[in-house]
Amino acid sequence: MSTAMNFGTKSFKPRAPDKGSFPLDHFGECKAFKEKFMKCLRDNSFDSSRCRLQSKDYLECRMDNQLMTKEPLEKLGFKDLMDPPPGPADGDTKP
Repeated sequence: MSTAMNFGTKSFKPRAPDKGSFPLDHFGECKAFKEKFMKCLRDNSFDSSRCRLQSKDYLECRMDNQLMTKEPLEKLGFKDLMDPPPGPADGDTKP
């Protein structure tokens, strides 16, 4: 009675990391932004809602340095922190 255990039939296929996984910042390109964000969290009893601007800046740095996939900031929950689109200047009326 022998049972053949053949582990070689399945092959490992690498896949991209899940959304939300991204490389570490090995070169410290966004370290200053991370430190500002962490300081804000410590100063505000780790209430992240008070550190949204620092979080946005940190994520922008990561995207600018290809440390995470570029995503629209509105999609990441920062719509209220975005600059409004340029419109006509106040008092500028066109006939």
